Amino acid sequence: METVKILETCRDMADACRGVARPLGLVATMGALHRGHLELVRRARGECATVAASVFVNPAQFGAGEDLARYPRDLGRDLALLEAEGVDLVFVPAVAEIYPPGFDTWIEPGAIASRLEGAARPGHFRGVATVVVKLFNIVGPERAYFGQKDGQQAAVIGQLVRDLNLGVELAVVPTVRDGDGLALSSRNAYLTKEQRAAAPVLYRSLQAAAESLAAGVRDGARLRAEARWVLEGERLVDGIDYVSVADAEALEEVEWVTGRVMVSAAVWFGGTRLIDCVVVG
Repeated sequence: METVKILETCRDMADACRGVARPLGLVATMGALHRGHLELVRRARGECATVAASVFVNPAQFGAGEDLARYPRDLGRDLALLEAEGVDLVFVPAVAEIYPPGFDTWIEPGAIASRLEGAARPGHFRGVATVVVKLFNIVGPERAYFGQKDGQQAAVIGQLVRDLNLGVELAVVPTVRDGDGLALSSRNAYLTKEQRAAAPVLYRSLQAAAESLAAGVRDGARLRAEARWVLEGERLVDGIDYVSVADAEALEEVEWVTGRVMVSAAVWFGGTRLIDCVVVG
């Protein structure tokens, strides 16, 4: 197996991608890789002649007072994992490479980004959309791979690709979970042992709503209330940013379920904020 190529500048990454075998698949990450990320890489490896990954903690998607400074970073480990999975190219730019002095152009996603995470984290999706467009322009992939756990992010990027004719095929890969149901996330590393034991309540809350829907409950308010009731029964849940039952495409809250919906929630365990979602119907 050839050694993975590590590229640090936009020009070098673009040049490296220009001559590779196609299709080229991209897995964009913020590092601190776990099995969820590696599942994206494996999917890309199975479908693409060349696989590129990026490791970049994007400051533009963190708000004031969020966890940018303490976000877990271990580039050496990440590179070893990516090489072991057969990734061909890894882009590891410095912040100043992506946002050089004078940078002042941003992608402002529309209504789909104003809800849920967008409402709880103002400016978050502006940062996500801008860096994703930059990565697409630098790498030029035919396909890009994202996880279902960040369901709204996937929907926002899908809208972006359609609206701006970016010509990239998106693959949304099912959420990878631990045996107790907790979705894998780099932020799980923040949890204390006690919080980690309690955290699967997030998935159980979504399952409660999904099971009621499968049993014939169509009232959106009732489904949201059932999920919230499960969360409120866990003493280590320190806050609930939202519980949502929304149209799976537009992410507008539904009063009465008639089609596919995304059931999602964002909760706090101490100073750690976790999100999860399931798509049903």
